[in-house]
Amino acid sequence: MHRFIYSVVFYLALPLILIRILTRSLKAPAYRKRIGERFALQATPQGFDKNKLTLWIHAVSVGEAAASAPLVAELQRLYPEAQIVMTTMTPTGSDRARLLFGESVIHAYVPYDLPGSCNRFLDIYQPSLLVLMETELWPNLIHSCHQRAVKLLLANGRLSEKSAIGYGRFATFTRSLLEKIDRIAAQAMPDAQRFIALGANPERVEVTGSLKFLVAVSEIEDKAYFTAIGKIQRPVLVAASTREGEEGKILAAFRNCLVKIPSLILILVPRHPERFAEAGRLSEDEGFTSVKRSDDGIVEPNTQVVIGDSMGEMLHYYNVATIAFVGGSLVDTGCQNVLEPAALGIPILVGPSQYNFATICKQLERAGALKTVKNEMELAESICTLMVDEQTRMEMGERGKQLVSENQNALPALMEIVAPLIRQLE
Repeated sequence: MHRFIYSVVFYLALPLILIRILTRSLKAPAYRKRIGERFALQATPQGFDKNKLTLWIHAVSVGEAAASAPLVAELQRLYPEAQIVMTTMTPTGSDRARLLFGESVIHAYVPYDLPGSCNRFLDIYQPSLLVLMETELWPNLIHSCHQRAVKLLLANGRLSEKSAIGYGRFATFTRSLLEKIDRIAAQAMPDAQRFIALGANPERVEVTGSLKFLVAVSEIEDKAYFTAIGKIQRPVLVAASTREGEEGKILAAFRNCLVKIPSLILILVPRHPERFAEAGRLSEDEGFTSVKRSDDGIVEPNTQVVIGDSMGEMLHYYNVATIAFVGGSLVDTGCQNVLEPAALGIPILVGPSQYNFATICKQLERAGALKTVKNEMELAESICTLMVDEQTRMEMGERGKQLVSENQNALPALMEIVAPLIRQLE
């Protein structure tokens, strides 16, 4: 009954969902492309063999797609004959998947969580295993897979306290979902405890760590643009993955910093590409001398702000940073990936909203690699303090690198769960 009511509500909300997609497409045209895939109306991909073992990995957007990369590589190494289907929900996730995996995986948008769409998708691809990255609990999708005996694994499982409270409002419904999942590989013990409290079978829940600790910093290729920035001998603040309403606060903090550190450069990298132009206009409206990465804008002596309007180069941005501020945290969107700057030995500042990376932020803060600031005023103060204290910066950076190095067992631990599930399919 709960799932029936959920489906009815979803059908009624569908016009609003489509309007939202079309509205977003005004800034990001990719949103209005491939809409048929959101209803699983696509044809079977050319060359797809329904007789082969098909492994389906769902990663909602950029961060989850990047986190899944080590898992995909390991599955391809151990099961070279298997077909891997990768689904995402956003165009940026799609672009990231294509950049990471090329033609080695089959990419599609995940279907809307409607009974017909889910069943059509399963008819097309006939997966034997579905790996849901992080917290993708879609009732109809999980039900349809369970009905067809598709093995279900929640990998890199994360459940914030805030999300757990939300799911807890529908306790019976949530419990019925979790009971259908074969295994849950949680990032940390608090995540595991929350899943169990909501009804997951304790015998099916295991803490494996976070795949996001597996940051391939050794694979950063040389790019002339970033090499040139690294040679200019000026301190660099990278504000990465910023969200709407956050850039103004960062620019205000940056302006205060310029009083004490006039040579400081800000590299501002919005989270979503449809907001690149907006961030550029905001910087110019505030009177800063700005250049764009997309224009290969040369950083001159008078350049103050670089707009990082490119995709797939976040590690390059961090690699030239003196200090990193990780966005999505001065506005209430839960913070973005703090492990990339940590892996590169960059001291990290974040705002108070951290629920997407709560456990990892706490780990980094306890280790002395990360500092939380309450607002733009504290951000400015912390930037100025760290910029003149090289010893503290070096210590924070080394502690972050050490923590990342100590948490490299997530993939082997996850594969100890995945391998038996696949053996059951053979």
